[in-house]
Order: sequence, then structure tokens, then C-alpha cells
Amino acid sequence: MRFTSATVLAALPFLVAASPVSNTRIGTKIPIQKRSTLANPDGSVNAQALRSQLAYATGKIERGFAAYLKNTGSPHPLASKSGASKRATGSDALTDDNSELWYGSIEVGTPAKKFTVDFDTGSSDLFLPGPDCSENCDGHTAYDPSSSSTSSDVGKTFSLQYGDGSTVSGEQYTDTVSIAGLTAKKQTLGAAKQYSSGFSSSNFPADGLMGMAFKSLSEYNANPVFQTLASDGQTSDSVFAFQLSSSGAELYLGGTDSSKYSGDFTYVPVTQEGYWQVDLDSVNVNGKAAVNSLSAIIDTGTTLIVGDSDSVSQLYGSIDGAKDASSSVGQGYYTVPCDSIPKISLTFGGKSFDVSSDTFNLGPESSGSSSCVGGIVAQDDADFWIVGDVFLQNVYTAFDVGNTQVGFATLA
Repeated sequence: MRFTSATVLAALPFLVAASPVSNTRIGTKIPIQKRSTLANPDGSVNAQALRSQLAYATGKIERGFAAYLKNTGSPHPLASKSGASKRATGSDALTDDNSELWYGSIEVGTPAKKFTVDFDTGSSDLFLPGPDCSENCDGHTAYDPSSSSTSSDVGKTFSLQYGDGSTVSGEQYTDTVSIAGLTAKKQTLGAAKQYSSGFSSSNFPADGLMGMAFKSLSEYNANPVFQTLASDGQTSDSVFAFQLSSSGAELYLGGTDSSKYSGDFTYVPVTQEGYWQVDLDSVNVNGKAAVNSLSAIIDTGTTLIVGDSDSVSQLYGSIDGAKDASSSVGQGYYTVPCDSIPKISLTFGGKSFDVSSDTFNLGPESSGSSSCVGGIVAQDDADFWIVGDVFLQNVYTAFDVGNTQVGFATLA
């Protein structure tokens, strides 16, 4: 999710030919869409929005560290590297919330009521505005447990806080949740009694958020929706996949959509279950590795690529004309000459995947500037990378829950 506002090398990655999907059933597609306020009307970057985006992305990961500790009794391995002590198959079309938020439709309750949610692989919980949500809930569709014959009060509250100061809190329930015709029964979700301004309809067009990471990150200590679908036998394979592209975006449940990619998948194992955490071999500039051997969290809920300060500084140091833009844009940001955007690529499992200039280039530093802001940003007090949409819009990505691995393929 985004508003206006990635350890030690583990098992060797490997290649898997074709899709991991069982062909006994056809997949379900969910259209998704996207909205953004990262740019000003003249195309230059909105510096305040970029600063908020970085704060939100890193804050969400730190909140996940806290949930992991609470649920497992052990600190997440990456936490010590941060400053801290989101039936067959189905597919849902996505709306591109203009570089910030990918959202689509789900149905909750009996009788079913439709809601829009941000699909976020960087967190694990589902929440919606509840019937008593009086703050910043105007313009959102409310979930009313009393109107659903399948709802049940868990008897627990929840409170979620994000790095940019945004919060959501309320009551936990279980209910039936359907997505593209697939049904999760007794799914734990939150009915919010309060949204902070970051979740107001002007900043956050979706009604709520649906986390798609692992249970160990859940504030509810409950299975995320997709894991419930898989355990209920609703999917023929425990895989979901994203195409995040302005030319057409979708979430595919129960496998992969072969019409959206070409060639084979390159799979890399999840090194620590919780986040979709994998090894990133290198980040490359003009075909040469600038930084190597990184740990990365694959996060559809983050616009940027966020890295540790030393590695990001080293990367931009290999780009002619790159400059630190901390004073003009925000801490951790850099600019590159607009007329010579570098060729950036990320290498996973021995295969490099290009980042297009369109996604790497966030826009001119200011109106009429010849310096453009790069989509790879530094974060202090972290020794891992968060790989968001700046990269993910360039690949087809499969999240394999059953085999705990992530696969990347070339877009068709």
C-alpha cells in the first residue's frame, strides 16, 4: 500500500521451466488498478509524497518485525539489521493507483458485499472500515459484521501503525471472504473504528488492505486470505502471481497466467518465511554489477526500490552525473541526468531483469530541471533491500506459498 505520500546468502537459487501450476483447473483473474500522487501536474516529483512513501515503506517492514517477534517468540533475522527493536485458480484485474497503490475487488460476508482493497505482499492482514468508523472513513464502503450471517466476533482488538504516521485500529472478526469466485471461510479480518488521514479516501482510494505475506507477520496471528483459500482447497495450486503494468494489471490466484509472460520462470527460494524475502545477486548499472549479495523483500505494497545507505551510495557512485538529492528531494534520494538515464537491472537466480527507464525515472527534480530523481532510494539503519514497483512493473512475478519461493519471468 502507498499513499500520497530488502542477509546472508542462503540456498542456491535455481531455474524452473514453465509454470508451477497444476493444469487440473483454470486460473482466476482479478483486474487491478493503480493511482498516484508522486508527481506534480507539470511532471516534476512531489518531494513530500516521496518522503512519505519512503517512511511508509520502511515503517511497514518494521511493524512486521514486531509482529514476527510477538508471533514466533524470536526476532526476525533482518530486524537486527534495521533501526527497529505489510478452488482452482482465480484472477482479479488490478487498478494502478498511479504508481502508489494496486487495488481490486473482494466480497465479504453473507450476503456478500463488495469492497476494494490494496493487495500487499509486504504485510499479512485484511482490514476494512467498520460500521462505527467515524474518522477519515467518508468515501469508503463500510463492513458491518451485524449484517452478515457468517460473521463472528473474535473478541480482540487490533492496531496497525505505519512509518509515515498513518494508523488503523478496531475489532477483529471472522467472516466469509470471496475473491474472484474463490471463497475463504472463517477468515480473520479487522473492522476499523478509526482511520488516520493517510487512509482517507483522498489519499487512499481503496476501502481497505489485504496482506499477502506469511502468517508470522500477522498482527492477528491468523492465516492471510490466500493461505486460507489454499487450505480450504479453493485453489489447485498454492501460487498467486502479479502483473503490475500500466498496459494491464492483474492478480492471478492459484497459479500463473501463461498469456502474461514468455519463457521460463527464474525461481529463488524464500530465505526466511515471514516476508517474501529472497537473495538478490546484484544490482547492475549499464550491465555491470554495482552492488552484490543482498537480501531483498519483494513487496507489491511499495512503489520504490529501497536499499541500505552504503549500497545505494555505491550504486549511484557508478552512474555518471548522479548527485545526492537529500536537501532538495529528501534524505536517501539521488538524481541522475534526465538525458542519460542509466540502464538498471536486478539479478535473481543468476538472471538479470531490466528496469525500464520509465519506471526508474520518477521525474524531474523540479519544474524544468535537467536532473531526474532515481527510483532506488537509500534508508539509514537497514542492511536489506525492499524491491517494489519500480522493479515489479517490469516482470511477471509468481509467489509460491507451497514451495516458499518467488519466480520472475519476462513480460509477454
